[in-house]
Formats: sequence, C-alpha cells, structure tokens
Amino acid sequence: MAELPREWVAVDDYVSEVLLGTDAVLEQTLATNGDAGLPSIDVSPAQGRFLELLALSMGAKRILELGTLGGYSTICLARALPKGKGKVISLEFSERHAEIARGNIARAGFADVVEVRVGPALESMRALLAEKPEPFDLVFLDADKDNNPHYLAMAMEMVRVGSVILIDNVVREGELANAASDDVRVQGQRQAIELMGKHPRLRGTVLQTVGDKGYDGFAMGVVVG
Repeated sequence: MAELPREWVAVDDYVSEVLLGTDAVLEQTLATNGDAGLPSIDVSPAQGRFLELLALSMGAKRILELGTLGGYSTICLARALPKGKGKVISLEFSERHAEIARGNIARAGFADVVEVRVGPALESMRALLAEKPEPFDLVFLDADKDNNPHYLAMAMEMVRVGSVILIDNVVREGELANAASDDVRVQGQRQAIELMGKHPRLRGTVLQTVGDKGYDGFAMGVVVG
C-alpha cells in the first residue's frame, strides 16, 4: 500500500484516542495474529467499533460472518450480543486461521456464543442453508471477494425484513468504478453491488472510507421485503 495521506492517519489516531481508548483484548488479538504470520487485513479499530455499534443498534441476536481470519471482527460483533443470548457463526476457509481465531475468541470470553466453521465459504453456506437456520439479523461478508455475488444471493435466503447485509472492501482504491478492471475481486464486488441494486428485497448504498486501511468502503443493504 502506498504511503497514506497524513490527515487520514491523524484522524484515525484521534478517533482511537478519544472514542476507542486502549483495548487490551483486541490489541492482544492483533499481536497473536501477527506472531502467527496472519495477513494484516483485519478491519481497523474504528471499523471494528462500527461493526459493534451497528449490531448493537439493531439489537442483533444472530450474526453471520464470512471470513474469520484471526477473529478480530468476530470479537467486535460478539460484543454487541445481548448478555447471555445470541450467536455468531463465522465461516473460515483455513483450519489454521480458525484455530488461532478460536483461541482469540475464547480469550475474549466469547467461546460460548461464537461458532467458527471451517471450509470453503460456498460449501459452508450451502450446508448452513440446508440446516434451515433461524434468520440472521446481520450478515457481514468479508471472505473472497470474487464470490460475493453468490454469498449475497445465499444470504438473502437466511434473513428477514429489517436484517442488514454488510460487504467489506468494496471500493478498492476506487477500482469499483472501473468496469474494465481485470481484477476478479473488483468484478465480484461490482456484481454483488449490482445484485443489491436490482434485488426487490434490498435497499442499499456504499459508504466510502479512508484511514489506516487506505481508500476503501462498505456496501450496506437492508432487507425491506
């Protein structure tokens, strides 16, 4: 990643200092992930707080996450669950990543409310659909981007009116607007957003973000029918 504009970093630092403070659990999670050699692609602290607040504002009790990595965002989402209630199901491709995530999640105190399932996300989604689960209140898509159209379509079979579907890393340094991009991740995000735009049960938008994760953004859809 190219050097970030200093204003972006300064604002993230200010937000972290004033609104987030020191978070020993999440800092230890990042340290553990780094020591294990996991890629540094977790959401930022401010974005993690956003996930928590979004779930909290909805009163979410059932959350589905695609892309556990080391469990950083999973912990943020689990923090929003009502005490003693609710569940997060997180799908992760790598058994090693899942093992590290489970340790982080247990250390954070959420082993009883978070289930990490291992395997290709498409297969895990199909298996989950076959279980006929109760609707999820919030779905966070943060796995392989080229498959997001498929993930979104399947997620729509596991939600209810008022559920929120959030897709990470959609702007991709502005490449989202490049219809000629040969990057399958860009095309996957474009197809997912186009599906969101034409789906009769979804109302959506994209929020562009800047900060210590560069220039990117979230797509957000609310189930309206």
